[in-house]
Amino acid sequence: MGIKNALKLKKNRKKLRWKDHKYKSKTLNLYAKADPLEGKNQAKGIVLQKIQKEAKQPNSAMRKCCKVQLTKNGKTVTAFIPGNLAQKFIDEHDEVMIERIGGKQGRSKGDIPGVRFKVIKVNDQPLHLLWQGKIEKGRR
Repeated sequence: MGIKNALKLKKNRKKLRWKDHKYKSKTLNLYAKADPLEGKNQAKGIVLQKIQKEAKQPNSAMRKCCKVQLTKNGKTVTAFIPGNLAQKFIDEHDEVMIERIGGKQGRSKGDIPGVRFKVIKVNDQPLHLLWQGKIEKGRR
């Protein structure tokens, strides 16, 4: 470590930063490229089918989900349907709005494996108001 060694240390630090996975993925914007929502918070899509996913251990519930095809890019994602008996208000070919659930680092939240999104609107009406019985489902 000489007196005029700062430039070499700075250059090495810059070069070796690319070995760090977090720095590389953040700089090259890899998450947004692989993300079905393309970096946005919400997206619209069409329901293809309703499915049930089994919760991870130690829970044994069947979580209600649906396969959604996004209108912006045609990608298919699985979205969780939150609420008590809320799956009654979602039919096939309905237009739904989905958003991220909010797990750590874009991963799934809670005990539902592989599900990173949740349904918030059905045919432009909020899902939580539908299953609370405050409004009725609109016709399309």
